[in-house]
Amino acid sequence: MRFDVRSSSFHQNHRPNLCLRRQYSSDLPSSFQEITMPALSPTMTKGGVTSWLVSEGQKVSAGDVLAEIQTDKATMEMESMEDGFVAKILIEAGREDIDVGTPLLVMVEDEKDVASFKEYVGGKGGGDDSGGSFNDSGSEAEETRKEEERVAASASASTSSSSSSFATRGANETRVFISPLARKTALEKGVDYTKIRGRGPNGRVTNLDVLEYVASGGVANVKSSAQQQQQQQSAGEFDASIYFPEYEEVPVSTIKKITAKRLTESKQTVPHFYLTVDVNMDAVNATRARMNALLEKEKDAKKISVNDFVVKASAAALRAVPEVNSSWMETHVRRYKLADVCVAVQTDKGLMVPVVRSACCLGLRGISSEVKSLAEKAKMGKLQGKDVSGGTFTVSNLGMFGIKHFAAIVNPPQAGILAVGGTRKEIVKTKEGMYKETNVMSATLSCDHRAVDGADGAKWLGAFKSYMEDPSTMLL
Repeated sequence: MRFDVRSSSFHQNHRPNLCLRRQYSSDLPSSFQEITMPALSPTMTKGGVTSWLVSEGQKVSAGDVLAEIQTDKATMEMESMEDGFVAKILIEAGREDIDVGTPLLVMVEDEKDVASFKEYVGGKGGGDDSGGSFNDSGSEAEETRKEEERVAASASASTSSSSSSFATRGANETRVFISPLARKTALEKGVDYTKIRGRGPNGRVTNLDVLEYVASGGVANVKSSAQQQQQQQSAGEFDASIYFPEYEEVPVSTIKKITAKRLTESKQTVPHFYLTVDVNMDAVNATRARMNALLEKEKDAKKISVNDFVVKASAAALRAVPEVNSSWMETHVRRYKLADVCVAVQTDKGLMVPVVRSACCLGLRGISSEVKSLAEKAKMGKLQGKDVSGGTFTVSNLGMFGIKHFAAIVNPPQAGILAVGGTRKEIVKTKEGMYKETNVMSATLSCDHRAVDGADGAKWLGAFKSYMEDPSTMLL
């Protein structure tokens, strides 16, 4: 059996391709392979190992899933390209921000070679083919032990020095701004006012702060240990954190980081404008009820949702007004011939935006099936590169959360995104001059003004409204 050296490029068919490096070393078997972090999407530069699906010593075959990799867009499966044995896993599960090309695990041809990699810690990264390194119990271990002792001794000396220094500078580092009356009250009550969190100007401790502290038995209005430490470390500097309650730092996933970066870039670089229209939903509700009644007679049939009508109407409107189905390309505007509609899906790991390909060519049943499948894959972290790449337009629906109206941020290079609210009851005047209760939904179109003019946006929203209020026209 032979391992081929493979690149980590992203192919047009979006098939994950592992980067394998051949290594040679006198201390190792004659041939082994380091499998590195692959580029699983065109924009991926870093990734994370969500979980390992193999263990050291396990035999794997070509096509077996080795790990779940967190990319800049989704969690994707990394498959083995060859048969072999897992000799060493170099990166623990849960680690993020791993550069593309970083060694992840070692594969060998023969099972007997696995034991040779027990102490292996990986190659030197990049394109270095000089082989990996080992931890041993010889001079390197002794040097490591001595270095740890030196670090410990240095830390102990630093702590002793800091304690001594604090004793001489304590008055300055624990300086507290307190009103004369508050100081007098604190002394009378026998209260250490340095522990009280002041709520006056510049963190000044007021008499009310002292009284509340005393009344609560020393529980209310107390500075946290972090706030006291910060005050000691930044003598003479104003600490704004004293105005905030206790808090915790929540780690941010790779997807959230990428989403935050792209949305910030969009708001800073894309000139947005917004158009809103109210859509009469009576016809959609009636049509949907009839369709679902027919589908109930079929085995395992899934119901059509209001969002399926929104996606279908959006795709039809993109065909009718192609100016919105476009991208700003600096020197020209690119107009697409088909409508690939992205559907925003909120998951535990962040916002996912899978793509319904050629939505303009699908019926409501096809759209419903595709959206449900993509949403399920998104929530399970099973989206592939092809599921989240591309897209010419996006639909974001918050109606299920009771939202009436909102404006979404354009997702470049797309030129438009539709924000849909929930259906509500309203009293409207009919053409005959009578009043009746009707179902209304607000929809807001956000556009990139570089690619879409206001009039074109209005035409698109008019077409969308027309299709929604008379769903039969979407069949033409």
